[in-house]
This record gives sequence, structure tokens and C-alpha cells, in this order.
Amino acid sequence: MGRTILHRPSYLELSPQELRQRGEQAWELMASPCRVCPRHCKVDRRQDDKRGFCRVGMRALVSSFSPHFGEEPPLVGVGGSGTIFLASCNLACVFCQNWEISQARWGREMTDEQLAGAMLSLQALGCHNINFVSPTICVPQILAALPHAVAGGLCLPLVYNSGGYDSLEALRLLDGIFDIYMPDIKYADEAFARKYSLVKDYYPVARAVLKEMHRQVGDLATEDGVAVRGLIIRHLVLPQGLAGTAEVMRFIAQELSVHSYVNVMAQYRPENKAHSYPELSRRISVEEYQETLELARRQGLYRLAR
Repeated sequence: MGRTILHRPSYLELSPQELRQRGEQAWELMASPCRVCPRHCKVDRRQDDKRGFCRVGMRALVSSFSPHFGEEPPLVGVGGSGTIFLASCNLACVFCQNWEISQARWGREMTDEQLAGAMLSLQALGCHNINFVSPTICVPQILAALPHAVAGGLCLPLVYNSGGYDSLEALRLLDGIFDIYMPDIKYADEAFARKYSLVKDYYPVARAVLKEMHRQVGDLATEDGVAVRGLIIRHLVLPQGLAGTAEVMRFIAQELSVHSYVNVMAQYRPENKAHSYPELSRRISVEEYQETLELARRQGLYRLAR
């Protein structure tokens, strides 16, 4: 089943030699200390028996791939978002709703050719994009697979769907390759990031990451209601204002753009280990969610998905 391509993806403007070179440069990021993500684990992931915090080695660990209709409307359209769920994560959120994938690492290793085949199969099903979920730790593997996919006829935009704790060095290798970035911005408070996600410097890293992503692709652009390029920002509302929403919305409006497309997510529910934290052991209230929307509007943000 085919589909009319609305927008020529940026990576098709790069030569095969350039794509291979980006992959080679990304491969070197896995050398000790690994610089694929900001944790900089003191391992050489190019040796398959060496694993850092993420526990992922030379090959991508894939949980599943299929058309997905539960993503943001501009990604879904009528054909769905071609979602590839990469197992493992460089965060350890105690409330993660996909903990089986991100922390128990349910998945199977794929070669570069197999990962390319997954991309091509999603395109054949009529998806609007190829959406890599939790790609942060697999940038080298994605870039290694892309030339195989392009040779097989891939011509869909790529979506980088991350937790926001990404490496600027890795992101710069993706400039001109990914057309759509969809990062989370989880916290504005460093203490909460450490407590609930076992990560340091989350907010300064996420701010720099979103600025780099916005520099590369700008505000979200659509054709016939379908995303073709730009930044989509996700912010999960947590109970008792733990996500620091007021500061997050200020940052987006004042340091990125008031035209930013922001998904203010109300679907928090206590999963994984959240019941061990009384402040996280309940869903958010209607009032808490409405207050979040009002904080965004006060900053001039108006492209608010719900």
C-alpha cells in the first residue's frame, strides 16, 4: 500500500558517502567513555561485551515496530506513525509507563539490515513517517541502518522521539537527517530529576538539546495536516507541580518560540515504582491540568495539543 509523499526528507539530499561518514562518526562516539548520551559511561560499546547504564551494545535492541495511531495528530494522519520502539533508555523514571521496554529491556537485537527492513516495511504499510522511540542510545545504529533503507527506497521523514536527555555531539550528526524532533521536557527541578529519573543535570541538558533541535528544524510545519518538519515538545503534567511546568513553559516561549507545538500531556498514572512515592501515587486532577494549560497560555503559547 503506497502513499503520496508530501515532503522530500532531508536525508535524501545527502550523498551516500555523507550518510556513511555520519554513521562512522557516530560509531566513534561509542568508544570509551561512550559519548552517545550525556552519561558518558566509561565503556567501549564497540566491544559487544561492554555495556554501560543503558546495557545496549553494538546492535539496536528493538521491542516492536508497527503503525501507531496514538501519537500526536500531526504524526498520525490517516496512515499512522511508523513507530519503532527501541528497548532500553538512558533515564530510569520511577513512573515510566513503558518500563517493560525501557527498564526490563524487552526486545531483540537487530542488525543494520534488519533495522532498515523494519523502516521499509512501515513505509510499505502506508505510514507517514518513521518514528524512533527512545533513539538516544541507538544513534550509531540508526545511522548505520539508514543507507540500507535509502538504497531500498525509503522516502519518509524520520522522527526522533526522545526523553530530552540527549548528546549535543550526537544530535549534530543528525542535522539534515531527522526532519522531526519530538523530545520530552520532564523537569525543571534538578532534585526531582535525580530522585525520579536517576539523572543529573537534566534541565540544563534538556534546554540545550531543545535549542539545538529547534535550530535544526524550527517550528512544526505540516502539509495537509501531516507533520513534515519541525519540533514537537512533550511535557507530562505530574501531581503537585513536580514537573516545574511554569518554568518549562517560560523557557519554551522565551528561549525557543511562542509558535512551538507543545503537547501538554494529562495521561500521568502511577506505574512502575511510582506507588513507592506518595507524591506520585495518584493521577493528576482536572484543576492541576487546567492550571498547566493556563501557565502555557500566559506565556503566549497557543499551539497546545492535549
